[in-house]
Amino acid sequence: MKFFRCSVPLLSVFLILVSTFLPSCKKDPYTIGLTLLPSSDTLNIRHSDSVSVFAYSALQDSVRTDKATTGIVGSFIDPVFGKTTASLITQVMLSSEGPYFGTNPGLDSLVLMLKYTGSYGDVSTIQNVKVYELSEDLNYDSIYYSNKTVAHYNTLLANLSFKPRPTDSVKVDTTKEAPQLRINLSNLTHYLGNKILYAPTAMLAANIDFIGFIKGLSIESSPVYDNGALLTFDLSDGASMLIVYYHNQENDSIHYDIPILSGCAHFNHFDHNKYRDASPDFRRQLVNHDTTLGTSKLYLQGLGGVWTKIKLPHIKDFEKGHHIAINSAILQVKNYETDTTLAPPEDLILVQRDTAGILHSLVDAAEGTSYYGGTYNKTSRTYQFRITRHIQQILLGTGENNDLYLMVNNPYYNVLTSSRVILTGTKPGTPSAESDRIQVKISYVRLD
Repeated sequence: MKFFRCSVPLLSVFLILVSTFLPSCKKDPYTIGLTLLPSSDTLNIRHSDSVSVFAYSALQDSVRTDKATTGIVGSFIDPVFGKTTASLITQVMLSSEGPYFGTNPGLDSLVLMLKYTGSYGDVSTIQNVKVYELSEDLNYDSIYYSNKTVAHYNTLLANLSFKPRPTDSVKVDTTKEAPQLRINLSNLTHYLGNKILYAPTAMLAANIDFIGFIKGLSIESSPVYDNGALLTFDLSDGASMLIVYYHNQENDSIHYDIPILSGCAHFNHFDHNKYRDASPDFRRQLVNHDTTLGTSKLYLQGLGGVWTKIKLPHIKDFEKGHHIAINSAILQVKNYETDTTLAPPEDLILVQRDTAGILHSLVDAAEGTSYYGGTYNKTSRTYQFRITRHIQQILLGTGENNDLYLMVNNPYYNVLTSSRVILTGTKPGTPSAESDRIQVKISYVRLD
């Protein structure tokens, strides 16, 4: 149990209860400590869901996308959020430094293989990607955001239209392999394949030289005009790669792998088309900045799209004039949509933003996800965050009542999530929807 405004004589009594809230405790935090209180006190536990909440959605400038273990390619039109197009920029590295391609090597084909890990949207829509060689260096130690672009040469290496098959195995020669997208980079020109086969020995001696010689690839998606999907690929160590198929004077069937390794710099570029294709309600709130519309609906979108700002303007006045002990404080938001064709995010992230604009975790987040929350409950269609210690610090005057931000992609870890969700706002406007509103539920006891 957390304590606020306790008078000194009561403090020693309730210190016993504090010890029951260690992170290792597996009991329900809503009931911990109640058996230690006199029965008359447990009967006086109060519950409130009337804390004032002001919220509205806003466009995110960008999201960090470097060093993620997945990459996203494709174009998708959401009926509410509009069009999103994702492109991938990546280095590739030699699987073994100093390769020797033999006497009189000749290119058979150069294939970019990207291993599928998932998709979001309609995979029956035909997608198109164009591939170019980078003319600008990438740096593994640099930070790359989703609005970043890099220069590439004008030579088009591939222009592929394809139907995504993220769950179908692929037959390569006579071997059945995991679902993958294969882009032939030698149909239009043998330029890049020959550049590798006939590279100066010094450029193949070490990867640090190779990535200066071949700086990387830009895999650019073309916008779709209906439906579409965002396709996720595995960029973990060596799962996706460039494959050189060649022959030489000694052998007529050889291949050499140039994978995307853990040391490769890569990032995603996301284009939301300035939300020109979004629904009118969405545009009024997010493009025209009508924050009052947050009373009806709130929006969240991954990939540097949309986040929701939450204020608790009067929380410092909660039970003003009374000494209280708070058992729990839960921030709850509910999925507005009952149609689950587009799955909501499995998890949401809740952070606070200080007066300098820096994002910080709430103190409760240190207890771990099982305590803090944020995971989607399919049955209730809700996300809940336990913010008890955050509220405690505000009431005690030891913490700031900073604005909270709810988002899909974690700003601290480069994990990219394509999904989105629409939430019920602060004042839905109908009695039947009142319980669905974004709210803070507080359980507490008055001590005077």
